[in-house]
Amino acid sequence: IYPDAVKIGMVSNSKIIEIIVEKLIEYNVKNVVVDPVMISTSGSKLLNEDAIEVVIKKLLPAANIITPNIPEAEVLSGMEIRTLADMLKSAEIISRMLSGSVLIKGGHLKSSADDLIFHDNEAIWIRGERVSNSNTHGTGCTLSSAIACNLAKGYSIKESVINAKAYITGALMANLNFGNGSGPLNHVFNI
Repeated sequence: IYPDAVKIGMVSNSKIIEIIVEKLIEYNVKNVVVDPVMISTSGSKLLNEDAIEVVIKKLLPAANIITPNIPEAEVLSGMEIRTLADMLKSAEIISRMLSGSVLIKGGHLKSSADDLIFHDNEAIWIRGERVSNSNTHGTGCTLSSAIACNLAKGYSIKESVINAKAYITGALMANLNFGNGSGPLNHVFNI
């Protein structure tokens, strides 16, 4: 059974990253989604510098789409992102490292939750309202997984991101709330 899509999230070190890339190439994997988990929500780096370098030079170029949040896009582009114009400039810089698309997730913006797809030198804004919910643990992972699922179903990059964004918004709007701290979103809200 050949996979119709592959989603790669946080990888812990450069040796694992190199093996992943080797296997992606060996098996000519299609529909590769990379969520470059490099920085925690609190702002702490989750990878050491040599792993970040291998992510940038080897893993990201193997992807069809990458899904950095704003702090990760700042690391990748080397610039500060405060506005939508900054997001666009950052996406243009990051796209030069890739053959695929970039989705910069706007969840860290203050005024909106707009996401930006930079695909084939075209900027596509996916507008989103900010959902008031402190239970957002796993939103980035869920979004990139939902994009991979949509790609596996045969949707385009743009359609996959739009569908995944709608899914995340619904999961957040369901306002699942249990336990303490930043809990999970409701992955089964639409069942």
